[in-house]
Amino acid sequence: MGLTDLDLSAARKIPRLNAAVLGESLATEDDNVILPSDQFSSRAHVSSYLQYLEMYQRSIEDPAGFWSDIASSEFFWKKKWDQQVYSENLDVRKGEIKIEWFKGGITNICYNCLDRNIEAGLGTKVALYWEGNEPGFDGTLTYNELLHKVCQLANFLKDNGVRKGDAVVIYMPMLMELPIAMLACARIGAIHSVVFAGFSSESLAQRIIDCKPKVVITCNAVKRGSKVIHLKDIVDAALTESAENAVSVATCLTYENESALKRESTKWKEGRDIWWQDVVPKYPTTCTVEWVDAEYPLFLLYTSGSTGKPKGVLHTTGGYMVYTATTFKYAFDYKPSDVYWCTADCGWITGHSYVTYGPLLNGASVVVFEGAPNYPDPGRCWEIVDKYKVSIFYTAPTLVRSLMREGNEYVTRYSRKSLRVLGSVGEPINPSAWRWFFNVVGESRCPISDTWWQTETGGFMITPLPGAWAQKPGSATFPFFGVQPVLVDEKGNEIEGECSGYLCLKSSWPSAFRTLYNDHERYETTYFKPFPGYYFTGDGCTRDKDGYYWLTGRVDDVINVSGHRIGTAEVESALVSHPQCAEAAVVGIEHEVKGQGIYAFVTIVDSVPYSEELRKSLILMVRNQIGAFAAPDKIHWAPGLPKTRSGKIMRRILRKIASKQLDELGDTSTLADPGVIDQLIELADR
Repeated sequence: MGLTDLDLSAARKIPRLNAAVLGESLATEDDNVILPSDQFSSRAHVSSYLQYLEMYQRSIEDPAGFWSDIASSEFFWKKKWDQQVYSENLDVRKGEIKIEWFKGGITNICYNCLDRNIEAGLGTKVALYWEGNEPGFDGTLTYNELLHKVCQLANFLKDNGVRKGDAVVIYMPMLMELPIAMLACARIGAIHSVVFAGFSSESLAQRIIDCKPKVVITCNAVKRGSKVIHLKDIVDAALTESAENAVSVATCLTYENESALKRESTKWKEGRDIWWQDVVPKYPTTCTVEWVDAEYPLFLLYTSGSTGKPKGVLHTTGGYMVYTATTFKYAFDYKPSDVYWCTADCGWITGHSYVTYGPLLNGASVVVFEGAPNYPDPGRCWEIVDKYKVSIFYTAPTLVRSLMREGNEYVTRYSRKSLRVLGSVGEPINPSAWRWFFNVVGESRCPISDTWWQTETGGFMITPLPGAWAQKPGSATFPFFGVQPVLVDEKGNEIEGECSGYLCLKSSWPSAFRTLYNDHERYETTYFKPFPGYYFTGDGCTRDKDGYYWLTGRVDDVINVSGHRIGTAEVESALVSHPQCAEAAVVGIEHEVKGQGIYAFVTIVDSVPYSEELRKSLILMVRNQIGAFAAPDKIHWAPGLPKTRSGKIMRRILRKIASKQLDELGDTSTLADPGVIDQLIELADR
């Protein structure tokens, strides 16, 4: 449903509800909305709902004009795009799904992040503030210095056979060298694939085998909190596995992170492994830009799928560049004086769009944090905020809930006076956590940009614009420019007004992903066949009487744990690879801190007894194959699983048992063995 005059009249009614005002009062449980203050709104990029509506309506009625005006005025193009700004087909009934923006336009995203800003006089401005795991370890890079380091690495990559179109896998912690590596790839037209440095060697090997990189970039180890993680050992195991699958990588560039591990303690393979510090600084600090078409691939990012095989989401250059920069500017009301900190890792889409590309395209100063947010104590975030005078702070509801549990004193001992805008990402934020974030962290004076988007969308889809309209705790509010959300029923019929349904998007936007790497059929089947004519997000959503959108979570077999999307099939596959596991079914349950937790029903082979040792062994199997973040929170022993006569597992029933909603099991008459339910209930607390 587009935003109509009806929506505007509804929005005008909002102030009559119970309301708090930015900077004037705390938000209580009785407050339906938080109103922007006149002072904040008067300085905002979008200062009213009416201004938003005018811009939004133009973006829907004339997307070509709206986006080409932004693209041509705020970015450098070596050559302007073709006459047709965009072309799209989102309907599988009309042929192949295809989305293109600014095709024919020639540009480079690294040039726009660095060279363009330096030419505009920002060379001596700090681009990156780096905060190490241990307090007191830090560093800075200006835009000039960042460009020099990017060029040195780009020259190294070229010297080692990386050409336009080649893939480079990056498996690193949050050092400054991670965004440097991303930008270096983009500069020479190489396609980067960043893999979160919490994934296991098997998960890393899967991704290496799929994209066949010329080079893998890693570091020897990282300290996260008090724990040392030996990343190079994980990479070594992954490269061995990939070589066994006929994918050999000639070069493994390794950064020595000496605060975590000395080089003499690092395992080494001569002829393949190269120390970053020994070679990269010797290269020239200038590197020719590889100009590419707007539709040229920029990066691959693998995301969990419900089939168990990770999906290689492919984003291209021009539309992604324009959209991430524009969403960053408006959703955070970014000003040149701001210092911005996003706590996300570059191994996830948030780190691509809103640690590296979006902020740097706007010439921002960005904080990059290597460590754990509760180390050495739960006040570390606010110590960093005060140290760098952070004005925009963007984090996940998981962290908000975790810090909320630790108590207010860890927050209030720090000033936080620099904070101006807060943000939330990764999953819906519950209203109580929203209010704590607003009242305690932001002292009731900072609006919260509670953003909804996905790896696949590349940038924010539904988000507040600070200062433009009233916020409702827990609601992502309204769509960003050019985004047309619709709610549909199970038959794909659009539902109007106040309702709940499946969230779909009609028409494309510039940063939409273009395909799944080497699997366009799966791209179409997963995202466009469920509701022909629409992009299906996989999320459920409610729209209230005022037109506000409330995300209710995944409706498919993907669990959102601390903002990490984990396919249930991936976890099940890891569990059944255990020699004593006969069958497994995984569901998501509510978790106080992580949003969702992983609950695994496990059937073990005959004659093997249930034991604590076996439980730990099963969890370890998942940790080793996928990563610690995918470890089940609960193993529920299951003599059998509830299945229909055709053999389909009834996950609906498992979800009810896991969440102890035993009076809501519903119809069980179609089960092949209804008696299995009583057995599962009996074993629930073992």
